[in-house]
Amino acid sequence: MSRHSASGQPHSTKTHEIESLPWGGLLALAMAGFICIMTETLPAGLLLQISSGLGVSESLTGQLVTFYALGSVAAAIPIVTATRGWRRRPLLLSCIIGFLIFNTVTAISSHYILTIIARFFAGVSAGVLWGITAGYARRMVPDRLKGKAMAVAMVGTPLALAFGVPIGTFLGSLIGWRLVFLLMSLLALALVVWVIWKFPDFPGQKAENKPLHEVITLPGMLSVLMVVFAWVLAHNILYTYIAPYLAQAGLSRRTDVILLLFGVSSVIGIWLIGVLIDSWLRELVVISLIGFAVASIFLGLGISEPVVIYIGVVIWGLTFGGAATLLQTASAESAGENADVAQAMLVTSWNLAIGGGGVVGGILLEQLGVQTLPWALVLLVVFALIIVLQAKRKGFPKKVRN
Repeated sequence: MSRHSASGQPHSTKTHEIESLPWGGLLALAMAGFICIMTETLPAGLLLQISSGLGVSESLTGQLVTFYALGSVAAAIPIVTATRGWRRRPLLLSCIIGFLIFNTVTAISSHYILTIIARFFAGVSAGVLWGITAGYARRMVPDRLKGKAMAVAMVGTPLALAFGVPIGTFLGSLIGWRLVFLLMSLLALALVVWVIWKFPDFPGQKAENKPLHEVITLPGMLSVLMVVFAWVLAHNILYTYIAPYLAQAGLSRRTDVILLLFGVSSVIGIWLIGVLIDSWLRELVVISLIGFAVASIFLGLGISEPVVIYIGVVIWGLTFGGAATLLQTASAESAGENADVAQAMLVTSWNLAIGGGGVVGGILLEQLGVQTLPWALVLLVVFALIIVLQAKRKGFPKKVRN
């Protein structure tokens, strides 16, 4: 990679910055993220079909998301820590091949237990992938482009939500949910070829970097992890059970359209984050959380009003689309040279929240009814906002702008 971009010459322009981005590598990371998010969230859009196909209840089907998250939790810290000295490209390829194998098993399995096991090990692949993505993307570019590189590498997440999950939901109604998972396996196979062809390799981290127990005590890290957990738990309580929520609102036939609306809004959100993140990290986190709280109130009040639900979903997407980029950037900046281990802890917190969303949402659905889901979001988002407001110096500091 050329070092001319780091020379600090005044002629460096936005056009030059865009040209400096290693698009082949960053877009490969984005595709890996796309597959990861698709694998994670497809059961939400296909929940009713999978429930019928496996002969289990909706709440048990929701645990396909939970066990995926548990796999990520189990893998992220120990495997990322154990492999921090490995070269990056072989490790990334191992993760992608994991998606290829376990999505195929999910597609052909007719037994709930086997499907749960496949989902767990797909989650293992995801845990390692997310643990290395941020550090990988940031190592490809000079300091002034790290935020933009992160935004590009993370764009697969909102694209999966914008187009992948709705299209997957639509295709599920045409060809069945099993073939949708087989399509995911084919995407993973194509990505293996792409990574071998276009992806740069980097050495692992130095052995003398801080151990896990010292990384978690770095200033600001605990605040970031608590915000991750609360924010993602809130999101997944509703997103995992979006199909029953929309059915209660009389919009079950519009699930694919509403997921598409959410995802398109998320893409717009991550674009805005990518433009502003290098200078406005703290402010963007605060605005996103406030917006998410407003969206949750809309969804709580408007369960019998389709127009209000559409508005709430748009705000939800706008404010959640950039969450991964914001939180991974905050984590990486707090951890410095220990970014990969910090990201592994973030992944653990993130996936505990995903699993918690499946469990807590399922309990609320069964015991109190689907109408209570948005109000649980409000409480969690307010908690996260309080932490961010208190983390002024470390974790979510206000940047000095010239």
